Amino acid sequence: MVSIVAEVTDGVIAENITVTLGGRHVVEDVSLQVEPGSLLALVGPNGCGKSTLLSVLAGLRRPDHGTVRIGDHLVSKASSTELARLRSFVTQHNRTDTPFTVAEVVEMGRFPWLRTPQATESPEIIDDALRACDLTDITDRPFAQLSGGQQARVSIARALAQRTPVMLLDEPTAALDIHHQESVLDILRAARDGGGAILLVVHDLSLAAAYADRVALMKDGHLLATGPTREVMTADLLSETYDHPVEIWDHPASGQPIVVPRRT
Repeated sequence: MVSIVAEVTDGVIAENITVTLGGRHVVEDVSLQVEPGSLLALVGPNGCGKSTLLSVLAGLRRPDHGTVRIGDHLVSKASSTELARLRSFVTQHNRTDTPFTVAEVVEMGRFPWLRTPQATESPEIIDDALRACDLTDITDRPFAQLSGGQQARVSIARALAQRTPVMLLDEPTAALDIHHQESVLDILRAARDGGGAILLVVHDLSLAAAYADRVALMKDGHLLATGPTREVMTADLLSETYDHPVEIWDHPASGQPIVVPRRT
């Protein structure tokens, strides 16, 4: 099981978040909570504001209105070190010009814990993260020479090494093959079981339906619905959100919902 450093009683609480870019509300009056021991999938069509909202939750962008708290910490007032101990963040895109090796990039996840009692655990934590993301055979490879899927796994391993109670991930499975998609989501589910508050943006609706405890559905900067996966991921709601009819089937063996577009 993937453990976390410390319990954050309230997880992430975002209230009335509004972000305006170019005179347009890309996120408008969104309130959202990610509870400890929960995996929340944030889904919606391209350009609906998911990544912008995620950057606000991570403290990388200040909203025009609203607040974000992680536990007792107001994100807008927290230092960079405090934020790095509270939440890890995996972005969609990785810098391809970094001169560091795989092992060095993963080791960067331990930087917030330098000169703390947790630092003594860093070698073991780094090894665990490398194994969890299937990277032990390429630890000496330059990050810049990896495929997109390999780079994505390195970024996730760095976030795991950070050992934060909150993990925020922007399309972490987009560049991964089927095996590594399932592996990464199993890792995130284990982090949830260890008490973590996990939020991921994901486009694959069937993956969201299979792994998420709760789903938040966005369209045009607004939060249309949030709640337990089965309640939110209905054919009617998804069809309205994506402006395309979808069907939801239950897998005959697992019973997990499978979301497919209706085709003529």
